[in-house]
Amino acid sequence: MILKNAEFVRSAADASGFPRDGRPRIVFAGRSNVGKSSTINSLVGRKGFARVSASPGKTVFVNLFLAEQRIWLVDLPGYGYSKTSAQERQRYSALIEQYLDDDMENIHRFMLIVDIRHAPTADDRLMADWARAYHLPLVVIANKADKLKPSQLRESLAAVRAGLAVDETVPVFAFSAEKHTGRDDVIREIFSGLRE
Repeated sequence: MILKNAEFVRSAADASGFPRDGRPRIVFAGRSNVGKSSTINSLVGRKGFARVSASPGKTVFVNLFLAEQRIWLVDLPGYGYSKTSAQERQRYSALIEQYLDDDMENIHRFMLIVDIRHAPTADDRLMADWARAYHLPLVVIANKADKLKPSQLRESLAAVRAGLAVDETVPVFAFSAEKHTGRDDVIREIFSGLRE
């Protein structure tokens, strides 16, 4: 199962570039280098669809993709990259906040991508807290599951859930952008509750 008919529409540097239609938004958030672009590539089944950079901190705009002509895939700038200047980090943070404030009522799923191999960072916890505070439909994608042995997955998923302090109502999926593990689960979650 993949998202077909996906296309890159534009990169938005401010609110003037945000979508202004009623289509549902699937928002992808995560720290730099956690695999946001690779996750989107996996979901649409196209390796070079969303640009993947070897250098963290390169997604500096809100990147907008339209899938199936009915849902927006919204790739937010990555957070938490220490080598980015304080000024740039402030700009990214302001842009993320601006997007979320501007378009909150259209967010169908808020996909927080974390690294399953490590405890969630303070920034990950802050983002999860923020999503909960604003009652966004939070989904956690625990990426890089291919780097773990199958016997480690359950314990690692429990550690992610505990680290983010999310209860059982929040879906937490083991995912591999590389091997496409968990892709069907995430796509089913994207379409859950959408009107035809």
